[in-house]
Amino acid sequence: MELSGQIKKYRGEKGWNQETLAEKAYVSRQTVSNWENEKSYPDVHSLLILSGLFGVSLDELVKGDVQTMKEEIKKDDINRFKKWTWIYTAMFILMILIPFPLMKFLGWAGLGIFAVYTALTLAVAFKVEKLKKQDNIRTYKEISAYLEGRSLDSAEKAEEAAKAPYQQALLAIGSGALAFTVMALLTHFFG
Repeated sequence: MELSGQIKKYRGEKGWNQETLAEKAYVSRQTVSNWENEKSYPDVHSLLILSGLFGVSLDELVKGDVQTMKEEIKKDDINRFKKWTWIYTAMFILMILIPFPLMKFLGWAGLGIFAVYTALTLAVAFKVEKLKKQDNIRTYKEISAYLEGRSLDSAEKAEEAAKAPYQQALLAIGSGALAFTVMALLTHFFG
């Protein structure tokens, strides 16, 4: 990142050593050293103090780091989305597999455990949906592009937007079929 070089440059222009800058910025000398050696990054409060001390705008101080920070935030968002998607996938698969053993071995208590587990799985599903809406992704193609760190061109976006109503209808039909199957199996085994 360029901020480390900027801090060194402006500190040198003022004729300050790290200790002097640390006193003026209300941090330790070690903190200034970490900033200049790219071991840590100043928080927003420290950035404002530094820009005031050096007599430069915040834009001048962070220079090219803004794009780097945007890319890091994007990576964090992608990693968070991946993590929640994997959690949801595992929970959903387990949700399909556990109802019969729970009911068979625990009876009504098993049904209660399954209900609680289903509620937790739905909570995770809502979290994944919230992340998708936050980044305006709806279809598999958009998700794939997002996970690769790219965006779709306008033609691809139009094509994916046209698919959205059909996907919602298929999701509703699929959910109904799954619920019907589960109820039929429960009735067969316990009815």
